[in-house]
Amino acid sequence: MSLGPVLIGVAGLELSEDEREMLLHPLVGGVVLFSRNYKSPEQLVSLSSEIHLLRDPRLLIAVDHEGGRVQRFLSGFTHLPAAGRLGAVFEGYPKEARQLAETAGWLMAIELRSVGVDFSFMPVLDLDKGCSAVIGDRAFHSDPDIATDMAHHYLIGMKRAGMAGTGKHFPGHGAVEADSHTALPVDQRPFDELRVEDLVPFERMIKFGLEGIMSAHVLYEQIDGQIASYSSFWLQEVLRNRLKFQGVIFSDDLEMTAAETAGDIVQRVSCTLQAGCDMALVCQNKATMARVLDASIQWCNPVTQLRLARMHGHGEPEWRHLHQDPRWKQAVARIAALDEPHTLDLI
Repeated sequence: MSLGPVLIGVAGLELSEDEREMLLHPLVGGVVLFSRNYKSPEQLVSLSSEIHLLRDPRLLIAVDHEGGRVQRFLSGFTHLPAAGRLGAVFEGYPKEARQLAETAGWLMAIELRSVGVDFSFMPVLDLDKGCSAVIGDRAFHSDPDIATDMAHHYLIGMKRAGMAGTGKHFPGHGAVEADSHTALPVDQRPFDELRVEDLVPFERMIKFGLEGIMSAHVLYEQIDGQIASYSSFWLQEVLRNRLKFQGVIFSDDLEMTAAETAGDIVQRVSCTLQAGCDMALVCQNKATMARVLDASIQWCNPVTQLRLARMHGHGEPEWRHLHQDPRWKQAVARIAALDEPHTLDLI
């Protein structure tokens, strides 16, 4: 059975019988995990194993595990710094900041791989323009060159741990005040302004081998009449044709308020797939997910299967052995020393 174009969520710490049935549906391609799905590393290993054993090729398992304000698994995992904290180091210690970014990317990825998670939606490629509370320090920096430099080294660390990277939120969410979870953000800038600022990290990271990109639920009113997640201009003309991106395009969560512009949940999924997304996220409400799977959504894209195969994690370090790994111990010590400036010259 091939992987379908919908990423769904599950309710708790283990799968229910009806969730197993949902995960066997041909429209499903994977699962997005949240804090509600986590109790301990051992429990997460069990849940991930059960999900992976359901199908061949195995379903993808994803999570938002950035560090700072957005880290789904806490107890038992290293508390990771926000990307902006790493970016702040660059201004005084650029060499050390690059090393820290690579270390943080590796540490995030190796801990998730050890519990069976395929990938985290990282790195954040938005620019911190100082007006978006929902982005803010989730971005590496306000300068596109520095943001790209840091994201590149973060991605190097992820790849060393066997994890593909997913940049977000294309074409840039950092210059709008509204939070797309609860409102429709409208960006009034012309295309040329985005091209020389917000698009820079995406364009360069594609050349560095970025495997996935997540679209923004933002309306760029002077450029297109649809939010980027529903826009063939942004996803096909710009991302595929101009930037030559050949990886997986993920929508952001289609249950967010900003995504309601396309109608009900079935219409939203259809719109985002037609616009050019490979995978649509519907991961919060069980009844909403069921409506999508019960609908007669027509979808067939053999190229997507090749793209999705690159999102599977590589290497399977065991959680119970990870804490004995000297590389892990050294990485944890480096991250712990981040708030001690006098130690940066020793990193």
